[in-house]
Amino acid sequence: MFVTLTNYTDYGLRALMLLAIEPDRVQSTSALATRLDVSRHHLAKILMDLVAGGYLLSSRGPTGGVRLAKPPGQIRIGDVVRYLERDQAMVECFRADGGQCNLLPACRLRQTLNRAKDAFIETLNGKSLADMLPVPANR
Repeated sequence: MFVTLTNYTDYGLRALMLLAIEPDRVQSTSALATRLDVSRHHLAKILMDLVAGGYLLSSRGPTGGVRLAKPPGQIRIGDVVRYLERDQAMVECFRADGGQCNLLPACRLRQTLNRAKDAFIETLNGKSLADMLPVPANR
């Protein structure tokens, strides 16, 4: 099965992983964008979304930036993916307006895909952000 996450979610997860390495340290959007090789403007939108979702705390000013809102072990990967992908429909019939599918309501594929999506998120929720941290080289 191929599941494609948006770049938005990919960058959000990677930013969280970088922040989880030093969870109490405030890091600037510019520094994170440089490390991720992504535009600062694009990353700023993602980080503000993660602040709105309760995953990050932000502070303004010359020493401002973002840091984790809770310990890495309390941030479940599936919850983050579900949150960041909330506006992305897996298939046409998953759109809020029902899309253009002319097989509804008789189509049974929708129910199967929905169960698969739930299983995907449940699998990801078996891991926390702490589980995604790099293993020290001396192990």
